[in-house]
Amino acid sequence: MRAIVLLAALCLPTALPAAMQKGGKAPVADVWKPAPTPRGGTSWSLLESTKEITRTNADGFLLSKPVFPAGVKALAGKRITVSGYMQPLETSGRQKHFVLLAYPPGCPFHFHAMPDQFIEVVAATPFPLDERRPTIVTGTLQLTGQDESGIFYKLVQAVPA
Repeated sequence: MRAIVLLAALCLPTALPAAMQKGGKAPVADVWKPAPTPRGGTSWSLLESTKEITRTNADGFLLSKPVFPAGVKALAGKRITVSGYMQPLETSGRQKHFVLLAYPPGCPFHFHAMPDQFIEVVAATPFPLDERRPTIVTGTLQLTGQDESGIFYKLVQAVPA
């Protein structure tokens, strides 16, 4: 019986191409795509082009500092629009302070984003809490992280777009 099931599985059409896991293990579907860029908005590919310098301090903690490329530096202090997945920082159904993630969160107990893949948002207008769909945000971009906090981007005076 197992041989028939195996033979039937081998005869099925192959699935769409999938990414290989690290080390060349079994393929996995590539479900980790950044939130789509809104019309006229800033893409995550641009924000992800920021390089990261890391060091370990005397206590063994990893510290991180950004190296912003010219395209990102040009956005400093400007109003931008970006789409991402909301990670709430408040216990309310309306959020004035949250993190906007480039990629859907994989686990509510494990923050997996790199510093160039999220933006701290401080809103002028509360946003309705929605962790399932991309949220489009417009705000003034601040380039941060020179204090080695690991937070590279902050949007202030943010409003729903």
